[in-house]
Amino acid sequence: MQLTGIQGKRALVTGAAGGIGAAVVKLLVQAGAHVVATDHNANHPLEIGPEHTSDVTLLELDVRDSAAVDVLVNEIEDQLGPIDLGINVAGILSTTKVVDTDDASWRNIFAVNTDGVFHVSRALARVMLPRKRGAMVTVSSNAAGIPRQAMAAYAASKAAATMFTRCLGLELAPHGIRCNIVAPGSTLTPMQTGMWADERGAERVIAGLPEQFKTGIPLQKLATPEDVAHSVLFLLSDQASHITMTDLYVDGGATMRA
Repeated sequence: MQLTGIQGKRALVTGAAGGIGAAVVKLLVQAGAHVVATDHNANHPLEIGPEHTSDVTLLELDVRDSAAVDVLVNEIEDQLGPIDLGINVAGILSTTKVVDTDDASWRNIFAVNTDGVFHVSRALARVMLPRKRGAMVTVSSNAAGIPRQAMAAYAASKAAATMFTRCLGLELAPHGIRCNIVAPGSTLTPMQTGMWADERGAERVIAGLPEQFKTGIPLQKLATPEDVAHSVLFLLSDQASHITMTDLYVDGGATMRA
């Protein structure tokens, strides 16, 4: 199936410099979109191929900064044109037990993973509403739907971002604007591999970690960033035109839920 409704559209992507964000950018430009790729590290090169460099603008953005988000969205609208698609990918991980989590760390996890989604989505909603069109996708996590050992701050922040996106979708649906969530499981990104103690990390994750009460992956493989990005593009496309407020799990069956 050839996805439609993306070619010629302008997309704003956060967390675009690596992992899932970079894969989303790459697939968007291959589908013919004009992408504004943002990250807190705008010096990170994007691997999109020289034939697509003119279709991507890479800008620095700290999604924790509400005013900076508003300024950037307004500048894009004024200088480049209307933003049709918004993808929230920016996120950070915490693997600290609750008793060892200090206040500053807790607040920073929420500032990026939850406040950042709020800041970007609110700014996009304000410019999309008068046009009565647009689509947004928040990349959350399957940890938002199942307890995880030593991941309370991360899981809670992703659960909050997930429910926020669904509530926003309810508000915007009468105006023809769709909001959905993609919830990846273990994915081959630096965030995932950084938790591994040795080269058998992938094997252990796939098999399951009973000492952490974590089930394995029925499909017997980790996701790639492209696996997640393809799901994001589907939810942005015309083929998903009657889908909103959905929470799509892309985790190989690890949480045994849709």
